[in-house]
Amino acid sequence: MQLAESLVPVRQAFGETPKVLTEALQDGVNLAVWQRRLPAHIEDFARLLLSLGEPLADARTLEIGKDGEVPTLDGVASAYADLAGYEGFVADLRWLVGAYACLLDARSVGLRLRVLDGAMCPRFHVDHVSLRLITTYAGPASEWLEEGVINRRRLAQEEVDAAHVRHLACGDVALLKGEKWLGNEGAGLVHRSPSPGNGERRLILTLDWLA
Repeated sequence: MQLAESLVPVRQAFGETPKVLTEALQDGVNLAVWQRRLPAHIEDFARLLLSLGEPLADARTLEIGKDGEVPTLDGVASAYADLAGYEGFVADLRWLVGAYACLLDARSVGLRLRVLDGAMCPRFHVDHVSLRLITTYAGPASEWLEEGVINRRRLAQEEVDAAHVRHLACGDVALLKGEKWLGNEGAGLVHRSPSPGNGERRLILTLDWLA
C-alpha cells in the first residue's frame, strides 16, 4: 500500500530554524526545509567560485566518530582554498554533516559537492534512498511537487503544469525522504533538478546516510 493512500497524509514542513529538520523523522513528512539565508561571506564565496568557470566534483565517504566528531574535510574544494570565505564555507559543510549525522545517528555519511551547468536529473522522480540532504549554495535550487499533482506510476512520461511546480530557494537546507525510508514506500518526494539558464551554473551539496 502506498503511504499516500494510507491514513497518514503526506505533507511537507518548513521553518526558519534548524529545528524544523527533525520533522523529517515524522510519519507522512516527505520534505523538511530549513529556510535559511546564507551568511554573506559564504554566499560571496559560492558566487565567486562559480564565476571562475572551473569544474568541481568532490565525493567522499565520511566516518563519524563515536562522540559525533566530524572529519576535518581536509582537501574539500581545495582548488578554491585561496578564495575569501573558503574557511567559513568548509565550516558550514562540517556543521551540516554533523547535524545530519546527529539527526540520524549515522556513523557513515556520503558527501558530494558539485558544480553543475545542466540539469542532472531533469525529469521528475523519486530517490531510492532513505533521507537525503540537499542544499544549493549558488544558482537555482531543486524543484518539487505536492502530493497528487502527478501520477507516480508515470513519472517519466507525464508533463507537469508550471503552476504546480514548487521551488526551493538558494540556501535552503532540505531533507528529502525517499522510497527506502521505512514506512515511506510509495511516498518519496517527487522532485527534479532545475534547468539552468544559458551560462547559469549551480553549486550544490548532497549528503546521504550510508550506515
